[in-house]
Amino acid sequence: MSWGSHVLVGYDGTHGSERALKWAAEEARRRRLPLTVCHAWRWPYPIGHIDHEGVAIVKRMGEHLLDHAVALARRTAPTVTVRGRMLEGPADAALTHEGEGAELIVVGSHERDELPVGSTALRLPARARVPVVVVRTTGTRHREIVAGVDGSPGGDAALAFAFEEAALRGWTVRAVYGCWEAEAVGGDLMLLGDDRRLRETCGARLERAVSPWRVKYPHVEARTSLELRPPRQALFEAAEKADLVVVGDRGAGGFDPLRLGATSSAVLQHVPCTVAVVPSARG
Repeated sequence: MSWGSHVLVGYDGTHGSERALKWAAEEARRRRLPLTVCHAWRWPYPIGHIDHEGVAIVKRMGEHLLDHAVALARRTAPTVTVRGRMLEGPADAALTHEGEGAELIVVGSHERDELPVGSTALRLPARARVPVVVVRTTGTRHREIVAGVDGSPGGDAALAFAFEEAALRGWTVRAVYGCWEAEAVGGDLMLLGDDRRLRETCGARLERAVSPWRVKYPHVEARTSLELRPPRQALFEAAEKADLVVVGDRGAGGFDPLRLGATSSAVLQHVPCTVAVVPSARG
């Protein structure tokens, strides 16, 4: 699977964006791709109150931040080609536009449970046409990637990205299917009243989803977890022992193309580790 020709990371000088920068630099090294470091700036006052000298100062501050970020990226991954890009406008819009030619977009995050509604980490994954990685930590504790599966195109896209990342890093994949929800069983509410049929039907769906990726990546250790609980609860628990959680932009119950699915949004806001949101194939 190929999404583009470079890794793109957003940087604004915060600790969260510095973690994202280091994660992105290492990712570019693993993928043998160049790294683009982007700083989005904008005049913070109404358009009718432009102070041209003030605008110049804001831009210079942004340029200094960007120079620092490029130097840090080069120190982190000396073999990676790094370039800086100054863009004007809201960060999510700027990164979405710049990310059209990227393999993935990387951004930092507040701590879990602290993401404001208008946060770039929430808005960008709903808009971007390539995977978005929201970095919470650069440490490695468990060497496991959790992928959310539900039989939807979003779940298949999450599996593809999870196996690719596991192959790059030498980590394991755990495919998690929380099936105790109407959307997760394709709307067949009768299944929710019969645990045996639910396990058989959803277990077969889970194995069918994972099987092609086991064949494509035979050296990646992979296991499956069928959970008789809502998808978000299953993923919250699995994330406690993962270094990366991968979800689709919307699952079987997501119908608004301009918004993240409810489970993906909840995962972004509440799990303790880094999260990747992967878009389904779009025409």
